[in-house]
Amino acid sequence: MKKHSIHIIKSIAPGSIAEEMGIETGDQLLKINDNEIEDIFDYQYLVQDDHLDVLIKKSDGEEWLLDIDKDYDEDLGIEFENGLMDDYRSCSNKCIFCFIDQMPKGMRPTLYFKDDDSRLSFLQGNYVTLTNMSDADIDRILKYHLSPINISFQTTNPELRCKMLGNRFAGDALKKVDRLCADGSGIELNGQIVLCKGVNDGDELERSIRDLTKYLPNLQSVSVVPVGLSKYRDGLYPLEPFTSEDAVKVIETIESWQKKVYNEYGMHFIHASDEWYFLAGRDFPEEERYDGYLQLENGVGMMRLLINEFDEAFEEIIKNHSKELSSINRDISMATGRLVYPCIRDMAKRAMDICPGLNVKVYEIVNEFFGERITVSGLLTGQDIIKQLKGKDLGTMLYLPENLLRSGEDYLLDDVKVSDIERELGTTVGIAKCDGRDLVCELFGIEI
Repeated sequence: MKKHSIHIIKSIAPGSIAEEMGIETGDQLLKINDNEIEDIFDYQYLVQDDHLDVLIKKSDGEEWLLDIDKDYDEDLGIEFENGLMDDYRSCSNKCIFCFIDQMPKGMRPTLYFKDDDSRLSFLQGNYVTLTNMSDADIDRILKYHLSPINISFQTTNPELRCKMLGNRFAGDALKKVDRLCADGSGIELNGQIVLCKGVNDGDELERSIRDLTKYLPNLQSVSVVPVGLSKYRDGLYPLEPFTSEDAVKVIETIESWQKKVYNEYGMHFIHASDEWYFLAGRDFPEEERYDGYLQLENGVGMMRLLINEFDEAFEEIIKNHSKELSSINRDISMATGRLVYPCIRDMAKRAMDICPGLNVKVYEIVNEFFGERITVSGLLTGQDIIKQLKGKDLGTMLYLPENLLRSGEDYLLDDVKVSDIERELGTTVGIAKCDGRDLVCELFGIEI
């Protein structure tokens, strides 16, 4: 029998129903309408009713049964210490491509936690493998209409999936998609394939795409991303990096399937992440091919969106701020990862070409911490930034991309704080949002 979590109340919204009823920080929620609560989804489902019997345990141990009449869907104004209201489910797989297994020792403990929780898929967009999802979990997803659910497929070949995920149940787990996509379920899915050279590429990729099209239109999109390989792979499955020629083949496969699917469904469905286009040396697809940017967090379409946003804002600033441009006297620097460095450098050059008083130095940071094969900006560390920019001309401000930082925090993956970088480099650090419009504003120092 499942042990129910303890739901301690962290805060009460001022003026809320909870405050009016005398519920306080530190109280414990026990039941709603005589139903025990497993997690946040039970809670959100139960509090929708217009009449509630809420059982609260006060900090002194006294229990209160509160009779509450409210508007349908009106919130109680309660926030819990554990946002999920339950323990996070850890991953039961041993994937051959797992990046957490490729991290060095000594980093903060939370970075080593492998989640594989369908609830986090709904709440935070995490990708799940389905291997620790029970039939009861599927029932709850359907009951509460939790959508979209993001699934890491890797392959639709059951035997190969067992090998890639290091889990003998991984192949059978794919059958759960059938229930999620049953007629009338209304559940939307997004998929992901982490491509490993010589493992699930080539004919296996063709098979996977073909098999996954049967889940249209519930399955809205599938991204294909290259495996990330750090320098810490001793004792792990031998994986090799993709070449430029490999990237061309992957893109050609995906674009061929995009045409087939679009002709039938009016959507492109299968998408190559930006890394493939960088590696192949090809232009990024036009905006329409990304179907509304469903997989930005997976690096699909980020560069096309950045370029389009930059172009639009660039034209706007030329049109509406020409006098300000002529009087700018600005000396700044920007640092970014190897993957996007050429694009950011070219954008900075365009800005300097129309503004004689603007000087921008763009620095490429090589990822020495994880290894040079890791080229995305989001995995750069403070120590690499400090080491490689020490003694460089950084101007009056050094801009770093926002995706370097943990959400809501001021430190990087290696726990180096922004203030540490400022102190070590003797400059002021600005954090630039990862969008083209903000980049234009930061370059010129003008709000538009």
